Amino acid sequence: MSRAVTVENLHVRFGELEALAGVSLGADYGRVLALLGPNGAGKTTLVETLLGFRSPDGGSVRVHGLDPRRDHADVVARTGALLQHGGVWFPMTPQQVLHLTAAYYPEPRRVEELIDALDLTRCQRTPWRRLSGGEQQRTALALALVGRPKVLVLDEPTTAVDPEGRRVVRDIIRAERERGCAVILTTHELREAELLADDLVVLHRGRILAEGDPATLAESDVLVLEVDGVVDANSLSAVLGASVEVEGPVVTVRTAPTSEAVARASAALAAAGLTLRSLRTRASLEERYLDLISDQRREES
Repeated sequence: MSRAVTVENLHVRFGELEALAGVSLGADYGRVLALLGPNGAGKTTLVETLLGFRSPDGGSVRVHGLDPRRDHADVVARTGALLQHGGVWFPMTPQQVLHLTAAYYPEPRRVEELIDALDLTRCQRTPWRRLSGGEQQRTALALALVGRPKVLVLDEPTTAVDPEGRRVVRDIIRAERERGCAVILTTHELREAELLADDLVVLHRGRILAEGDPATLAESDVLVLEVDGVVDANSLSAVLGASVEVEGPVVTVRTAPTSEAVARASAALAAAGLTLRSLRTRASLEERYLDLISDQRREES
């Protein structure tokens, strides 16, 4: 089976600004690809180009093997999207807009099924303008699902969604993956990406900074210690012969997580009268992501 999405050497410019500068990536059916990166990284521009709303200035984009601009109608018919900007005519209710949208598809999902799945039962007859931000976001996700898409593009799907609603959104994404849908989501919520994504791409200033599965991307040669007490980073660094960073009770030692390194770190903390509360031999995705972005910014300065 061909890939759901293929992007090769993609360039998109806004005047002098190169929003995407040679991006290449792919997404497969039955997998979740998360696009990570700070504001201005190019995530939304990439999503809009995938959907045919922007023309590439260079490179190529294929969705279901089709050109999103040339074959726009065919791509849209097989692709669901939730974007940051957009909404519903304000007098309409979730029930009304879902019935209206379903009428455009030959085999749509049942509106009642979507209302139940997205926890919209209590607000299904409430006008759009009176819905909470989370209810509007879940209605927009229901609209993205109504046509049984094979590619689902979600730009910040948990924006304004409360914790209970986030669980609903996560369950929907997992169900779509099981159904064989390719899910592409952008998010600032690194915990969401860690829970949901099969594949990750980190963008920064229009370029890919790192990519891989969550476990591989999070791996690095570190010891992450949680300590009771105040750590002197310089003293600990001198003892261990490695770079040490301290942020509150969390101490990150830039060294290979060998048993010898663990023993030396534990002994050094004990000698300083500090208690080791926990130890990890791998950075979290959030820690690794922040390292990548910080390192890149230092290189550019």
